Order: sequence, then structure tokens, then C-alpha cells
Amino acid sequence: MLDLAPVGAALVELGQPEHLLPQVFGRTLLTGFAATVTGTWFPFRDAFDAALAQTTDLGPAEWPRVADAFGELVPHPDVEPALRRLAEAGIRAVTLSHGSPCVASAGLERGGLSALVEQTLSSESIRAWKPAREVYLWAAGSCGVPPDRLALVAAHAWDVHGAVRAGLTGAWFPRSERAYPDVYTPAHVTAASLPEAVEALLALPEA
Repeated sequence: MLDLAPVGAALVELGQPEHLLPQVFGRTLLTGFAATVTGTWFPFRDAFDAALAQTTDLGPAEWPRVADAFGELVPHPDVEPALRRLAEAGIRAVTLSHGSPCVASAGLERGGLSALVEQTLSSESIRAWKPAREVYLWAAGSCGVPPDRLALVAAHAWDVHGAVRAGLTGAWFPRSERAYPDVYTPAHVTAASLPEAVEALLALPEA
């Protein structure tokens, strides 16, 4: 939902290669996933700092300059039309992230979209990382709906796979990934863009 460009820019300002951002972010997720598999937990910020230590030559004194850039994120251009379409259809929208909920809420406010999102949920609230089943079930409970009445829309196929395995409806669209892997549980919707994913969800038959 939020464009990580400011984080990439912060890395470049500190002398790191422009192409390093996907590696740092991917390593952050891998660190969190390892915690999930081993039954441990730590916050997104700690996982991000660990990723910086593993993939860059920056020192601990420089890590906050990169991490603080998460406070400057704005929504991708396709987020507004997707959220407005959901609002027009009377569908509630929430966000579900690994990081601090204030990052998502600040990004939405910066993009003028706060009124279109009911809640900004973070798995930090239950000390877990997606794609653990418990995260999606907790999100459904927080929304007051059964899992099969909640849809997760994401550009990360692993996230959609986790949601579908937990009993949610899953919709995937490409942003940095080229295809939805055949090894994952199929998504209910795959689309070429976020707005098209929303339209496809709205077109699904009522259960």
C-alpha cells in the first residue's frame, strides 16, 4: 500500500547502492518469518535493524536515519481509487501490517486517505508475524467478522497464501512480483492491478 521510496532514498543518502532496498526489506521479512517458525517474536524495527546489519556496511548509529524514513511513506497512486471504490460499494477497509500502526495511519493521512480506512491493524499487537494463521484470525476478530467474510488484498503472494490458508478470501496483484507461485494455495482473485483486484473481489458471488 505504501511506497518505500523514502527508505530507499535514505539508504542512497548514506552511500548505499540504489538497488539495495528490496534486499534489505526482504531480509527484514525473512528475519520475522524465522521468528514465526521458531516460536519467537521481535518487533519490525528490530528485524529491520538486523537486516541493515546483514546487508549494508552501515553502523548502528546510522540505522535510525534509514528506519525513520518509514515515517515519510505515502500511498502508491493506485491505492486511492481502490479504497474509494470499496467505500462506494459500502465495504469496510482496514490495513494489516507488521510494523507500528502509526506508520500506516501517518501514510494514509499524508495521502489524504484516512477517512477511507476504518482501522490500521498491526500484528505487533499480538506479537506475531504474518503469514502465521493467528494473525489473520486475529484481524478477523478485530473487525468483528468470521474469517470467510474478510478478504486480504496484497502484492506479496506469501501474504495472500497465508490468508487463504487461514480461511480468508485472498486477492493478489503484481507490484514487485511477476506471478503468483503455483506452489501456493491459489488466490481467489489474481489481477493485473490493485483497482482490478478490488473489482474482481466485488464481482465474487455472495457466500
